[in-house]
Amino acid sequence: MLQIARVAIGVATALALSYLALIFPRLKQQWILYAHRSQLPPGPKTIKVGIRKPWLWFQELNKQYGDVVYLQMGPTPTIILGSAQAAWDLLERRGNIYSSRPRFIMGGELLSAGMRGLMAGYTPFWRRWRKLLHGGFMQRQSEAYRPIQSLESKVLLHELLREPGSFRTHLERYAASVIVTVTYGRRVEDVRTDIVVQRNNESVDRLVSVNIPGKFAVERYPILKYVPAAFAKWKADVLAQRQKDIELYTELLGEVKEKAAKGVAHDCFATQLLAQQAELGMTDLEIAYTAGGPFAAGVETSASTLASFFLACVKFGPQFIPKAQAELDGVVGSDRLPTFDDLANLEYVRAIAAETLRWRPVAVLGGTPHAVTADNVYKGMFIPKGSTIIAPLWGIHLNENDFPDPHTFRPERFTETREYPGTLGHSAFGWGRRICPGMHLASASVELNIARILWAFEIGPAKDEKGKNIEVDIFAFTDGFNSSPLPFPCSITPRSSEHVKVIEKEYEDVVKKLKAYTAVTNKVR
Repeated sequence: MLQIARVAIGVATALALSYLALIFPRLKQQWILYAHRSQLPPGPKTIKVGIRKPWLWFQELNKQYGDVVYLQMGPTPTIILGSAQAAWDLLERRGNIYSSRPRFIMGGELLSAGMRGLMAGYTPFWRRWRKLLHGGFMQRQSEAYRPIQSLESKVLLHELLREPGSFRTHLERYAASVIVTVTYGRRVEDVRTDIVVQRNNESVDRLVSVNIPGKFAVERYPILKYVPAAFAKWKADVLAQRQKDIELYTELLGEVKEKAAKGVAHDCFATQLLAQQAELGMTDLEIAYTAGGPFAAGVETSASTLASFFLACVKFGPQFIPKAQAELDGVVGSDRLPTFDDLANLEYVRAIAAETLRWRPVAVLGGTPHAVTADNVYKGMFIPKGSTIIAPLWGIHLNENDFPDPHTFRPERFTETREYPGTLGHSAFGWGRRICPGMHLASASVELNIARILWAFEIGPAKDEKGKNIEVDIFAFTDGFNSSPLPFPCSITPRSSEHVKVIEKEYEDVVKKLKAYTAVTNKVR
């Protein structure tokens, strides 16, 4: 009995100390907030939680209160930025203190066990992860992947030619095959049957579903993390998914190791990581998660952006497609496909790509939120240390001050002189030290495919049984951390028989070249 009592006292003491360790920093923070209450940014007195599309509410708040809005979501202050300039001023210019992450209990701790650099704080672990990602996807290195992007783009054109009604599936296959080939040296021939893609989709779906601010009470009340999984389905589900993720990433890395040992592995991001593993002192699991990052992030974002391009073509095509095709005909002609080298001379096509990224951003919440690591003052407003910083791209890209008539697709925005922070004219890839490391690869895919699709096809509304145009809803998008168009009909027809011949001939050559990526048996199932 005495031993049991001692154990009980020990457990109670540990719990009490844990509680005190949690409560004292919060009391200090509450005192700081109270002392600076008159300097806090404006914001609402009541908070909405559990809403399906919080970016819409954030946009309303920024319209009502201004570019910087304060929310008290549980114990952590949250700052919503509603303009490109505010986001640039804080996340870019003051990146030394605005580049950390808030605590992600669902996505970072329970689902990922702290292994995803995307959610890591501004720590040595994150800096090492970032260095590896930059090395694998910086501009110069990304140019080495262009042959793969070009080959898969030609396959995409052939798929659109043969089965236009399944264009969304073809876009997903293109995006998946590029990122899986670049990362692991293995192709994706059919997303409908590729088990690796299906397993990755399940992983991404879970990740984006748990990363919505305010969705789970455990993010506001961290002590709930310790509720046993047997009594908390939300916890049991993410722990089960974590095990599936570990199995997927380690199996894929193991496959690359096995091919490398046999001397048949293609140069890819995973082989680059393995070559540096001993020097960096990283475990196999750390390497596996690092390689899995681009795979998890790259498929949905590229495919969704191109889907939004098709949606823009259906709704606004007559306003920009003829101008783009005239430019393509003048620069490229009809006897060959546009290439990466042509893009420098295709200003309007590049503007269409930029407007696509602006018009319907995939990362509607601006990507993973930032956290500020020191008390800061911006335009007289006090931003407390530890605040979660959210810069929703939905509100920023649809801010009428920067983009008049923002829901109209108008590529001319990017050919006209205008003021906007940064060099891109949009903020699709984020800011500062947390900017998307795959931005060069993603931009290249979007620009090349838009050029080739517009060169090859006429795109417009589908027709109903009476021959009338079927209307599409440009606001019908999915919920979740990333948002993509809901299914919509679309007419895709070749521009001429000459264009068809070019597509067919190019496809014949592609099949031969891509055999190198399918000749080696892949082990992961």
